[in-house]
Amino acid sequence: MPRIPRMLITGEPTAYHVMSRTALDGYVLGDVEKEHLLSLIKQMSRVYFVDLLGFCIMGNHFHLLVRMLPGDVFDDKEVLKRYKVYYGPEAKARFTEEKVEFFRKKWSSLSEYVRDIKQRFSRFYNKRHGRKGFFWGERFKSVIVEDGNTLINCLAYIDLNPVRAGLCKRPEDYRWSSIGYHIQSNNKDDLLSLDFGLPGHDGMSNNARLARYINYVYEKAGLAHYKEPAHESKRLLYRTRYFTDSAVIGTKDFVSSCYKRFRDYFTCRREKRPVPISGLLGVYSLKRLSE
Repeated sequence: MPRIPRMLITGEPTAYHVMSRTALDGYVLGDVEKEHLLSLIKQMSRVYFVDLLGFCIMGNHFHLLVRMLPGDVFDDKEVLKRYKVYYGPEAKARFTEEKVEFFRKKWSSLSEYVRDIKQRFSRFYNKRHGRKGFFWGERFKSVIVEDGNTLINCLAYIDLNPVRAGLCKRPEDYRWSSIGYHIQSNNKDDLLSLDFGLPGHDGMSNNARLARYINYVYEKAGLAHYKEPAHESKRLLYRTRYFTDSAVIGTKDFVSSCYKRFRDYFTCRREKRPVPISGLLGVYSLKRLSE
């Protein structure tokens, strides 16, 4: 049976929530494995045309929130610079004009970006543990995420994974998440972007944006030092399948426009409609193609 095509938007910056699970039983990603996976995410995020907005590495899966950028906005010098990061500083001798367009296309691809990370990690894990065979389960999930309010809700959901799992009480105490990376390393090497696409952010410093985001996470999750919120504002403390099992999330208009763009992907004759996500005012979901 042929694979269902992945819904990807090309030619314009687009945010995606990515999630992938291991094929192995138990929580096989220990501290060493998490640290290596994070190092690969760092490296590939310096190569690919991507803004890394968030991540969370758990014991048997990981999340990424990324904005893929079109390759045609990067000149040849930038492609060469990333080529050296990818292959090493001595790689210039093997760099030809014919390769420029190849890598410009490759490094603007979400599928290639995630594949590079996962394949490199699989080789590391198998060598470290003296095993062979598949490490990751079925292909990764990707959800198109609208900038702005939907994006920051999705990021908060990702950063709250360790709290939901009972690994910590405060999300910033977890080392292998974006909020933890911001606080514990002061966003070392400027790995993470703070461009959430929210109105009013243009004139704010990165520190102000981060403080606003952390306050938002605490408020939406109903965590300590806030007065007891209404039940719906704790929505992100519970598993929300829409963030991982949808095809698109965003405002009703955004979801509808994406559906029209990918209408031919769907075999169902009945027209799909945006579904409101309970507890998240103004956020809608479009089901996956397989549903």
